[in-house]
Amino acid sequence: MELNTFISKKRIIFFVGILLLFTGMLITKYAKAMLIAEPEPRPISKPRERGSILDRNGKILAAATTLYNLSANKSLIEDANRLANILSPIIETSETALLDKIQNSKSNFLYLKKKLSENEKDIVKDAIQDYGLKGLRLEAVSTRIYPENDLASTLIGYLGDDGKGLAGMEYSMQNVLSPPEGTAGAEESGFTVFLTIDASIQYMLQKIAEQTMKNSQAEAVIFLAADAKTGEILAYVNEPSADLAHFSASTEAERFDRPAYFMYEPGSVFKIFSMASFLDLGSTQDSAVYTCDAQFLFNPRQQQEKGPNVIRCLRVHGRVTPRDIIRFSCNDGLAQIADKTDAAAFAEKLRTFGFGKKTGIELPGEAAGIFAPVSSWSARTKHTISFGQEIGVTSLQIMQAATAFTNKGKTLKLSLLSEIRDASGKTVHRHRPKPLAQVVSAETAKTVLGYMQTAADDGTGSRASIKGVPIAVKTGTAQMAQADGRGYSATDYLSSCIGIFPVDDPQVILYLAVIRPVGQTYGSLIAAPAISEAANAIIDYRGMGRTNAPNVSHTGIIKQNRQTPVVLGTTMPNLIGTPKRLLLDLLMRTDITVKLTGDGYVASQSPAAGTPIAKGMIIELTLE
Repeated sequence: MELNTFISKKRIIFFVGILLLFTGMLITKYAKAMLIAEPEPRPISKPRERGSILDRNGKILAAATTLYNLSANKSLIEDANRLANILSPIIETSETALLDKIQNSKSNFLYLKKKLSENEKDIVKDAIQDYGLKGLRLEAVSTRIYPENDLASTLIGYLGDDGKGLAGMEYSMQNVLSPPEGTAGAEESGFTVFLTIDASIQYMLQKIAEQTMKNSQAEAVIFLAADAKTGEILAYVNEPSADLAHFSASTEAERFDRPAYFMYEPGSVFKIFSMASFLDLGSTQDSAVYTCDAQFLFNPRQQQEKGPNVIRCLRVHGRVTPRDIIRFSCNDGLAQIADKTDAAAFAEKLRTFGFGKKTGIELPGEAAGIFAPVSSWSARTKHTISFGQEIGVTSLQIMQAATAFTNKGKTLKLSLLSEIRDASGKTVHRHRPKPLAQVVSAETAKTVLGYMQTAADDGTGSRASIKGVPIAVKTGTAQMAQADGRGYSATDYLSSCIGIFPVDDPQVILYLAVIRPVGQTYGSLIAAPAISEAANAIIDYRGMGRTNAPNVSHTGIIKQNRQTPVVLGTTMPNLIGTPKRLLLDLLMRTDITVKLTGDGYVASQSPAAGTPIAKGMIIELTLE
């Protein structure tokens, strides 16, 4: 009875009334908040300045600047037509487009224009105040200017609309360039990052790469330079590349980081790592002699195993030493050495060089390459890997592995980061060379370097030679795999060349890869001349002396006892040492072009011995 008395009709009506009253007050307050005119825009505060990116010599590659985004709250705009009419000439957007953007926006919040300059921001701000425009907001955004446009753009990277790095060093150094609030030394601005690249060398190699790409009609070109003593990258060229000043207009191909991401079969360049492994494992000796008849036959491991059981050479090289194998890029001779090498030991050597794993360079998303375990190898895998097939590498891996030849058999970790300084200019980090693994002995490293010099002197790498400075060279021509992974393409090749100089005291490593050239595909003809041009430019730029330094091996011209004029068959013969008088009949040929330079005896030739003779080809012979 007491409970029924408490819950009376009057009490219920009273409580319902109170509830309705409070609900009405809340609704009214919310409606006023939505409809009331937006207060005057607050002062625009600039965010903390992002640190700059410089080259090793202090040249500015990326610097902070502040731009402004103009946003709108659609629900607070009083007259969209009037707003569009006033703003369109200021932000350089048609009145119709601006009005459509406002009216068709599914969200109340939208951006009317991003990245306004300081001057544009001031004009917009004045218009908001003078015309009483409601629902607009200006926000400062930290962004970048890139004074060198496309120079090293792949390496530098770029920023997103939120001011955070999305690629390259802008991404990997995000917490250095823009450290968290409260970081010591970054109270006013982020840290300054000095890269290892030299902008001048970068520019020279980038121009050479562009010309190489144009001449060969290639899809892309990679060109890297590194300090042979420290592992510091001096140039990081990737063509085509994006113009950072107009990044939004760039294509996917221009944004793709090929040195770090692109995996490929390296071809004959890889022979220097295989030969070093074989020498160090005792599979061969410097004095060993092999007979090349242009093909090496072996028996499949299992009867049901399919595929050819022959390794072919471009030509018959006859009796060859390990030096000759590198000099002439002899597949047959190398396969013979590989055949008697333990597969597991060989694989372990190559992994110690760094193949099959990331270099750990300061870049995001680096590829590890492709290196199958020995347990999955076929009967021919160790043979084909020895000359750069059945293995996937990156250009960075090739460069890092090559440091073993310049540091007494021990590899060095590659680096793109030279120095970091805080806002006061104090150095908080400086690169120090980081040795990785003793891959081969110092003697083996020196021996292979000598083999490579022979290749430059009068072998397949002769077009990469330079005057006054001894250079070690190895070229490569790799048939690329089909897009579907089923065999090799009949038209797609990767032409490459590596150069190390000076041989007696290595200072610089160069590596060039030309992807899918059209027409001529041999690395000795496409990549080697670019290596020579780049090496000459760097030598002059650095003031390196040009002397008649002693060669690791004999490189003098051996005059041949040829008594009859040269007659071309199906492949290019070795013409080194041939007197000019026996070459004159070649000039009468109409199906090919022969260019003779100089007098006396043939000192260098292009193409190299063993190259198939093709209609319309150009043969260049330099005589001394």
